[in-house]
Amino acid sequence: MKFKNYLTEIDNVAIFPLIALVIFVTIFAIAAIYAFSADKKKMKDNANIPLN
Repeated sequence: MKFKNYLTEIDNVAIFPLIALVIFVTIFAIAAIYAFSADKKKMKDNANIPLN
């Protein structure tokens, strides 16, 4: 029996890709908001830590 057959036996299996997409988009949006709203001077200081 193939893996595809195991998935067809699960009730409401179509909801799992939707949940994964929602989780990914949420985490990506939070990371993007943080990146654009963070203090630029602090980010530059943190970027130069290995060089100092």
